[in-house]
Formats: sequence, C-alpha cells, structure tokens
Amino acid sequence: MQITIDDQGATARVALAGRLDIAGADAIALPLATLSGAKQSVVIDMAGVTFIASIGLRHLVSAAKALARRGGSLKLVNANPVVVEVITSAGLTQMLPIESRA
Repeated sequence: MQITIDDQGATARVALAGRLDIAGADAIALPLATLSGAKQSVVIDMAGVTFIASIGLRHLVSAAKALARRGGSLKLVNANPVVVEVITSAGLTQMLPIESRA
C-alpha cells in the first residue's frame, strides 16, 4: 500500500494505491489516526485501491468516527466499483460517503 498525504490547511488529502488488506491497513493505521486527530476533514482518493478487506474498513470507520466526534468529516473519492460494492454491502455509505471526481 502506497500512501501520499497533503496535509496543508484544515483538510488533509490522502491518496491510496494498492491493496487495503492486512498489510495495507497496517500501513495506513498510524497516518489516518494522526490526521483524524489533527485535521477538520480528510479526503481520501481511493482510485488506486484495488481491494479492501474488513480491517481496511475498520481503519476508515475509526478515522471517520474520530473526525465526527470533533465536528469534522471523512470523504472517499474516486473509488473503483469493487471498493464501492464492499462499502455499500457493509452498509457504511453514510459513515464513509463516496464521491466521484474527475
């Protein structure tokens, strides 16, 4: 899992590439926890994510909850259909809103 972070300003922009499996989730755990405790909002570009496991969902949900407790938000953008299907099937689309961007 490759992670690129632009954390200038109140909103952090994160780009992920690779598999969000056990190893990928481990790679994003600390950066997401840090950003969700320090920023007003986090936008995660999921265009490069080819697979997402439950542990990956767990880290995304934890970050979303941490941000929501402080009045912030987490948003996913550019998720591929496989990732969208997993998030939708898990019933997490309200907690992890997904937008398409060009």
